Amino acid sequence: MGFSIDLIPRHSPMSPLYNSEMTQTELVKSAAMRSIARSKLLDFIGQNESSSPLPSPSPPSPSFPSPPSSSSSSSSAVSAITPVPDHGEYLMRFSLGTPQVERLAIFDTGSDLSWVQCSPCKTCFPQDAPLYDPTHSSTYMEVACDSQACTVIPQNKRDCGNSRQCIYLQEYGGSSITIGRLGSDTVSFGSTGTGQAATFPESVFGCAFYSNFTFEISSKANGIVGLGPGPLSLASQLGEQTGHKFSYCMVPFSSTSTGKLKFGSYPSQAPTNGVVSTPFVINPSLPSYYILNLEGITVGQKKVLTGQSGGNIIIDSVPILTHLEQRIYADFISSVKEAFNVEAAEDAPNPFEFCVRNPSSMNFPEFVFHFTGADVVLNPNNMFIALDNNLICMTVVPTTGISIFGNWAQINFQVEYDLAAGKVSFAPTNCSSS
Repeated sequence: MGFSIDLIPRHSPMSPLYNSEMTQTELVKSAAMRSIARSKLLDFIGQNESSSPLPSPSPPSPSFPSPPSSSSSSSSAVSAITPVPDHGEYLMRFSLGTPQVERLAIFDTGSDLSWVQCSPCKTCFPQDAPLYDPTHSSTYMEVACDSQACTVIPQNKRDCGNSRQCIYLQEYGGSSITIGRLGSDTVSFGSTGTGQAATFPESVFGCAFYSNFTFEISSKANGIVGLGPGPLSLASQLGEQTGHKFSYCMVPFSSTSTGKLKFGSYPSQAPTNGVVSTPFVINPSLPSYYILNLEGITVGQKKVLTGQSGGNIIIDSVPILTHLEQRIYADFISSVKEAFNVEAAEDAPNPFEFCVRNPSSMNFPEFVFHFTGADVVLNPNNMFIALDNNLICMTVVPTTGISIFGNWAQINFQVEYDLAAGKVSFAPTNCSSS
């Protein structure tokens, strides 16, 4: 089966999050700061997982908040707390349950479990749409704590409720968490090309009854759709039904058209011209992320080598910026400055490191990211972003954590993930017309 879903840039006029009063500089800076937050989250997860002792064989301590009873009033249970993680530049719609209820969620290749906020809720972030009420769906079922779906959740991130239902905990760094019941229901997406929605019964998702976050998102979004490599992600659950493949084609966030998220062969995964592929690996410290190996970066006539071979850069749909380890970044930016031979703007807005003015008079060097087995040629529009006052800034910044290949570098590429073959493919594409 193949089907496609619109990917809505959060700042486009088609997005419920669109704010016509924000300037281009304000839009770019807000996206860039979300990118920095994502990088810090990855740093936190990586350090936390690698330094944490393995959980003991005994069941985890039942320290999670207990689920509210179904008799609780969902409206009075919604506390006025800081909303869900403000990450993700692309949104998608899907429907849940029988009868169908439409949800708007963040598209995230760095999350496994998809979740929405459910009624009754103990503590939820404010959202415009009513909370999802699973008791109104004839196809909803709770997932038992001894089921396979529950036991694939790390032991220190799950618990067993009073009715033997699976309770999960999802962390987003620091004290930002969401907790809920694991449930299964019918999920529907997009169009198969025949005008029919693609419907998948008994799909496992999180029904959150407790959300406490330290950063914000608009109340328009209702949750997250996870497309990571883990067993509970949407991509893994669809599995053979979609050939273990999905791809996306992203448009700039100010675009007046949508990008596409495609599953299976709808109508074809990627153009055959210019396709390059590279293997991905899974790091036990970051199990929800696809990690590629970056061998080097060419800037004009110079090539910066990483000297690494085991997987050193996450490919991520969420952050706009590409983050490079400081040692690699220092060599990279030195080559960039040499290739441009222009004075960098002194008033580069935070968090950008390298900005220039009057780009129309410049000659841009060629940029090539050399992944193992795949040379991905990026054009200037992938490497720079325009702000106000004739200023452009490079979308590559240093990080103290793991490198990240951000979504601005992926714009106008059909990026395909083949979970069965363990590879990611890139094909240059006009995503506005794909």
